[in-house]
Amino acid sequence: MATTNVTRHSRRAVTAAGLVPAVAAVLLLGGCGGSSPSAAAKDGSAAAKDAGAAGGETGASDVPEATTFTTVPGAPEDPAPDGVTDGLVVHPTQPVPVHDRPDGRRVATLPAEQLGGPTWVPVVETSGGWRRVLLPSRPNRASGWISGAGLRTAHTPYAVRVDLAERRLTLLKSAREVGRWKVAIGGAKTPTPSGRTFIMATLARKKTSPSPIVLPLGTHSATLDTFGGGPGTVALHGWPDASVFGRAVTHGCVRVPKDALNALSRVPLGSLVFING
Repeated sequence: MATTNVTRHSRRAVTAAGLVPAVAAVLLLGGCGGSSPSAAAKDGSAAAKDAGAAGGETGASDVPEATTFTTVPGAPEDPAPDGVTDGLVVHPTQPVPVHDRPDGRRVATLPAEQLGGPTWVPVVETSGGWRRVLLPSRPNRASGWISGAGLRTAHTPYAVRVDLAERRLTLLKSAREVGRWKVAIGGAKTPTPSGRTFIMATLARKKTSPSPIVLPLGTHSATLDTFGGGPGTVALHGWPDASVFGRAVTHGCVRVPKDALNALSRVPLGSLVFING
């Protein structure tokens, strides 16, 4: 199994996923969105074909690609939504099959890229040569098993905790608090979903945007199937009006102050985000 140190992983996350072209980085703010659905569908079709050719596995095109735009029926639910890990994250260098259990039924294909940058997902359980990872797809808390063979690996010391009751975000490094901020969360009709998820991508925005950087998570609104043309992806992002912090006013995303966004933008992809009520 190939290994990658944390510094290289962190730098790769910012340079490869943070400065993607504007067309691939359409994540509409004011709520939650995603990049172009038509482009994603086109990429997913190609990835499924590549996965089938690479693995020699029949039926590869019959399962969805595990992205923020898709639903993965049969994906097992995250068994420990509050569980911490040792920070292991993995990157498939080519599309890989996702199974419902070690050596079980194939339910999806995990692509090598998400939203124009590399796919990094957290490992939450290990069984022999298999790795259980969190998926960026619906339903929320979806997970799946992938083979550990041929994956690039890294360890991130970071974790993010969002306390919905206190409307507070805490950034941890090696289990020690390195930052704490009041944030805005989803309103009563569009609540921020709880559970264990992860930082899926880092997207650069135009200077005129309410947030210069957006951090999409591997979770979705529970009440909105779409928002602003996107798939209802929940994200961490900035907001220019400080009066919103400490309030429940968003469409599900978590709005953070500028200094919090600066700190979060340096957190490696795949790092866990715990959202608790």
